[in-house]
Amino acid sequence: MGAVVCFTGVVRGSEPEGPIQALDYEVFERMAVHQFGLIFDEVEKRWPVESIRLVHRIGVVNAGEPSLWVEVIAPHRGGALEACAWLIDEMKRVVPIWKRPLV
Repeated sequence: MGAVVCFTGVVRGSEPEGPIQALDYEVFERMAVHQFGLIFDEVEKRWPVESIRLVHRIGVVNAGEPSLWVEVIAPHRGGALEACAWLIDEMKRVVPIWKRPLV
């Protein structure tokens, strides 16, 4: 494989409403696991990826700390970058993970 793309999403210290100290993430776990499986299957149909790994933290994550980590390994950087970006966008759209700002 020629490309390893790693993305780390970090909790910002502000939301549109103003400054925050942390985000509290809640998940409907069974449905989230199901949706992630569908997303990973779709990535593998669209791009020739070798592997996908993803970790999303649940519970309270302080500002400045990582809440999401994604790794995509593929033959070429273009496909790896596209697959990673698409996966994150789709995750935000369909996976039942909710965040609540803590001020």
